[in-house]
Amino acid sequence: MAPRPLSPLVLALGGAAAVLGSVLFILWKAYFGRGRERRWDRNEAWWGAEPPRLPEWDEWDPEDEEDEEPALEELEQREVLVLGLDGSGKSTFLRVLSGKPPLEGHIPTWGFNSVRLPTKDFEVDLLEIGGSQNLRFYWKEFVNEVDVLVFLVDSADRLRLPWARQELHKLLDKDPDLPVVVVANKQDLSEAMSMVELQQELGLQAVDSQREVFLLAASIAPAGPGFEDPGTVHIWRLLLELLS
Repeated sequence: MAPRPLSPLVLALGGAAAVLGSVLFILWKAYFGRGRERRWDRNEAWWGAEPPRLPEWDEWDPEDEEDEEPALEELEQREVLVLGLDGSGKSTFLRVLSGKPPLEGHIPTWGFNSVRLPTKDFEVDLLEIGGSQNLRFYWKEFVNEVDVLVFLVDSADRLRLPWARQELHKLLDKDPDLPVVVVANKQDLSEAMSMVELQQELGLQAVDSQREVFLLAASIAPAGPGFEDPGTVHIWRLLLELLS
């Protein structure tokens, strides 16, 4: 089923969102830009990074101090774009990765969310852009600015799966060299499609075999009490491998 055409009002709002999104993206790039001083927040997940060790009192020697304060260690930046239709779990994915609990209920993202995750060798900046219909038109403008694309799919949303497929292939065509991780979210639901079904319905079997496209099953915010693992560990490990 093809998406309905956008109304003039929606197009006008979309244009305003594009301008706002461009401004916010520039601010995001400036804040998370390369060359910024390294900052640590104990409320963020370390994901393998080790905190700096302060010298013991008997190890400290005043003669070791220099007149100028030494510059903080700088880490290279890696940027990941997180996209998907509204309700696919993008915001929850960022929250869980940063060590925060999922929010109750669905709160659509208008604009973007971002989170920084430090690792031992580099820092990963993840940018989520809202998945509503009027914002999807502008996704392609951000694809060439990142190192990896994560595309989330609601495995139980069979009705809108053709839309997800259409948007995914637009992004694949925009940057043929960009690694893509397709996350089949909500696999814990009884009505969720199997991985074989999703691979076929998303048209992944037709993607060039030379391209790096991965399909991973996940239950980022499991509904049942028996699910303790949020299902993001294997996604994070793959991202680190692709970004290294």
